Amino acid sequence: MPRVRVLLADDHALFREGLAGIVNNQPDMEVVGEANDGLEALVKARELKPDLILMDVQMPGMDGLEATRQIKQALPATTIVVLTVRDDDEKLFEALKNGAQGYLLKDIRSAEMLALLRGALHGEAALSPGMAGHVLAEFRRLSKFAGEPDREENTGLTEREQQVLLQASLGSTDKEIAEVLSISLNTVKTHIRNILAKLQVSTRREAARVARGRGLM
Repeated sequence: MPRVRVLLADDHALFREGLAGIVNNQPDMEVVGEANDGLEALVKARELKPDLILMDVQMPGMDGLEATRQIKQALPATTIVVLTVRDDDEKLFEALKNGAQGYLLKDIRSAEMLALLRGALHGEAALSPGMAGHVLAEFRRLSKFAGEPDREENTGLTEREQQVLLQASLGSTDKEIAEVLSISLNTVKTHIRNILAKLQVSTRREAARVARGRGLM
């Protein structure tokens, strides 16, 4: 069987050297190239067309997340697994969104890493135990919303509520909103309460952000 061709992308030469030693000691893997930053990883990926890329996140110039995105666009069949020292939810989800098949912390044991990499090559998610918990939590959150098909429809704002929220997002006070829309101050306050309840937020600024995201204003 042909060996899995691996490209290493990390700006720390000593780490790459140690990782290369681990990979090359495997009967089914071989390191075919190394890159010192994201741009070099992109160039070498296009040149070498590796089966697997181990990608650091923090690198000079083009970082690993952008490199992952561009490599997956050019080489969709290549499996990319991020290796990083940081337990960062934002970067985890961006890496997965950009096409990474996994996100592993560098404190992982080599045997566990290799098992996860082999799984990633077969389409499995390669995630450090702690990071897997973050993904499951996000999945449950999204599943909760997906299980409420009428939620967005039910929380749509009326035309008057949209007018009130627009004025509030511009920094108008309740009194100023009442004057602009020719309604009573109590009516404005009622609309604000309804808007916050429908959008499930606690401030006017959050309400404006959510409403714009849903195309409600």
